[in-house]
Amino acid sequence: MSTVSEGEFQFINGLAVTVYGSGPPIIMSPGLGGLGSYWRPQLEALSGYQVILYDHRGTGESARDIGEDYSAADLADDLYRIITGLDLESAHVVGHAAGAVAALQLALDRPDKVKSITAVNGWAKADRYFKRCFDIRLGIYEAGGPEAYLRAQPVFLFPAEWIAEHLDDLDAQAAHHAPGFQSEATLRARIGALAGFDISERLGEIEAPVLVIGALDDMLVPVRCSVALSEGLTDSEFIGLPWGGHACNVTVPEEFNGYLTQYLTAVESLEGQE
Repeated sequence: MSTVSEGEFQFINGLAVTVYGSGPPIIMSPGLGGLGSYWRPQLEALSGYQVILYDHRGTGESARDIGEDYSAADLADDLYRIITGLDLESAHVVGHAAGAVAALQLALDRPDKVKSITAVNGWAKADRYFKRCFDIRLGIYEAGGPEAYLRAQPVFLFPAEWIAEHLDDLDAQAAHHAPGFQSEATLRARIGALAGFDISERLGEIEAPVLVIGALDDMLVPVRCSVALSEGLTDSEFIGLPWGGHACNVTVPEEFNGYLTQYLTAVESLEGQE
């Protein structure tokens, strides 16, 4: 039985934010889908922390207008707004794909606000392969709307065997999310921000410790992107998950949570010695 209590919901600068528990603060930033609920498989494992979930701007219950010139800096600014809106000095940031982009950009723009980063299937520079995947997904949205996009989405996120075992749940989730899914214009702007992200020449400037987790069978973001990210950072640790796909925190949560909590404990321990 889950021991996760109900979170405290609030709006911060147009962002739908839910805070769970108490302890060292961790902001969990989701991927392209943008929903904070993506991280629910991690909540119980992080019960000793103040866990902050939020919907990216343009998605879920957050403000929908993101403007035409949306960029990684905007993703990072929203993290900053949450940190200051909750009166936090700094926070650990766990980011999946787009969320990792947000965390890395924040570490460059406002290094004093980032205690550590966990970058899950992230990148320092957009890869030609996943740019093609983005184009395919946009084409599906354009042709069939959010219903078709969400129906196709599991192919990019999960291993085939996992999809086969969870088809009913995935179909139910797609039907639930379709009516309120982000608009095509928003999706294009968000994908544009991710495709244009390139900090490959600035990785040495990031001072925060970074745990880089990459799934070897990720069908959306090749694991070489995670490897290159880790190798370019000054203080990083790389974990390669042999199976789990792009959404590995969902498919193999126990393994993922073990690595995450071990890393956060180590970072907190080192800070306590300073």
